[in-house]
Amino acid sequence: MLSITAVAILPVLFLAQGQRRSWSAYGGGPEQIRYSSLRQINRTNVRQLEVAWTYDTGEMGGMQTQPVIVDGVLYACTPTHKTFALQAATGKHRWTFDPMIVGRGPNRGVMYWAGGSDKRVFAAVDQYVYALDAGNGRPIATFGSNGRIDLRLDLGRDPQGQSVRLTSPGIIYKDTFIIGGRVGEGLPSSPGYIRAYDARTGKLRWTFHTIPNPGEAGYETWSKDSWTINGGANNWAGMALDERRGIAYIPTGSAAADFYGANRIGDNLFANSLIALNADTGKRLWHFQVVRHDLWDRDLPSPPSLVTLRQNGQTIDAVVQTTKHGFVFVFDRTNGKPVFPVEYRKFPASDVPGEIAADTQPVPLKPKPFARQLLTEDMLTTRTPEAHAWALEAFRKLRSAGQFVPLSAGKETVIFPGFDGGAEWGGSAFDPETGMLYVNANDLAWTGGLAPNDAGGYRFTGYTRFLDPEGYPAVAPPWGTLSAINLNTGEYAWQIPLGEYPELAAKGINNTGTENYGGPMVTAGGLVLIAATNFDKKFRAFDKANGRLLWEGTLPFAGNATPVTFEADGRQFVVIAAGGGQARRVPSGGVYVAFALPRGEEKRDE
Repeated sequence: MLSITAVAILPVLFLAQGQRRSWSAYGGGPEQIRYSSLRQINRTNVRQLEVAWTYDTGEMGGMQTQPVIVDGVLYACTPTHKTFALQAATGKHRWTFDPMIVGRGPNRGVMYWAGGSDKRVFAAVDQYVYALDAGNGRPIATFGSNGRIDLRLDLGRDPQGQSVRLTSPGIIYKDTFIIGGRVGEGLPSSPGYIRAYDARTGKLRWTFHTIPNPGEAGYETWSKDSWTINGGANNWAGMALDERRGIAYIPTGSAAADFYGANRIGDNLFANSLIALNADTGKRLWHFQVVRHDLWDRDLPSPPSLVTLRQNGQTIDAVVQTTKHGFVFVFDRTNGKPVFPVEYRKFPASDVPGEIAADTQPVPLKPKPFARQLLTEDMLTTRTPEAHAWALEAFRKLRSAGQFVPLSAGKETVIFPGFDGGAEWGGSAFDPETGMLYVNANDLAWTGGLAPNDAGGYRFTGYTRFLDPEGYPAVAPPWGTLSAINLNTGEYAWQIPLGEYPELAAKGINNTGTENYGGPMVTAGGLVLIAATNFDKKFRAFDKANGRLLWEGTLPFAGNATPVTFEADGRQFVVIAAGGGQARRVPSGGVYVAFALPRGEEKRDE
């Protein structure tokens, strides 16, 4: 069922620049700013949005994904990782590729490449990447082995023992595509190497070892044999590309095992780092490690954004990275120097035998965190007296001391924001006209701890949300937010709760915010569009200047995805994948929904 609610608005003039009118790559383009110069849909008419078409994949399983649109054709994937093409203006089906493999886990989209008349869609299914003819969806036999490459190969380890899956699309650079992958979080685990492949043949062109081999920079930041045993330090979140400079910007995750690092003593470069690589050769140009010797699963969870800022009369080409713990790091993208001051602060040592936690961690002084970072008793839920009493009793059994507190054995530690952020895979949106960054966040606590294992070390006790007996967060709202940050100054323009629980709203408990998975999009029409929320199935449009709600529609399933926009046949469309299934009591499906203005209204620009 689809329903739409309009919110009264006042007309506001807006002048847009830039010419992005399609959505040819994940994130909208190689710079990953999720911005469109289209303004046919704008502040004055967004309340008139209606469903233009829907496409039901006929599958269930959730869709953390984003389509790409090239030359009037939309390319996307289903919950089980089939790839399909639609006529973008109508939703009419063109073709579907079925790999005869049921894909597992998230599949956040595809890559599109064109070399003259040779046009290809690169689609990932489990450990494989397929090259498909963009016109008919058939595998291109001359690519790799019968149309696909196996990501378990060329890692320097036994391929049969590896688990590597491409969950987020890589980037296209000239005639290559650069990718990372998802690997296991425990031991044994595959290394998260960054690799570039020839777009025509599938041949490996270069590899960057995120876990350095002997003789390579960073090798000394690990235990001696880590390069043969440990895994992780992988890029599962996506990456960005400065095409003019030929630089790829790649965020990495934690080393395996995630929560106990006695067999990987040291800072563990290049895990939890933003790495700038020469896109032609894979040579490292600079890096910044956001978390040293990660013991909290603080992967860099989203693609970085390449932006241009204005400070003190000068322009700065920068790269922005949001984090699970609620920080925004901003660097000069040419040399990796922080744009805003970063302070190295001391944090507690580990009390677990064999573990040596890093004694300092980097903390940016601006912008301030976009999520709460220390849970105290006065922040516990007051939803009901019973919920508060339960939360207080439970909280007093936990250790809550803020960020970078190593997990203990025998007592659970509060992780706030939780293991899913803060920021998540959807990333942020950047408006090049105003310098404003829009980022959504989860803002609830989780807990975790360690316990002895049979090998004489320690194992993680499990991911646990801090919820009350009725399943609601045991902390006070907001439980999810949307923030606007002026990156020219590092100051916040606004922050609002994002999402609500329908059953609580019916009782007058509104605007609590909820967990949200997916990202925002910003347009020259003065809008920030976002779904993402787990429980209310809403797709919302906000005034980007002040966070005022202008419109909302109800999707058939939760839109745990990032919207895209494009122009086709003279109309601006906005498309969102509605798959749900991300959270408790939430059904899953597999429907793509396209919105547009009614015919005849599309010529009435702001």
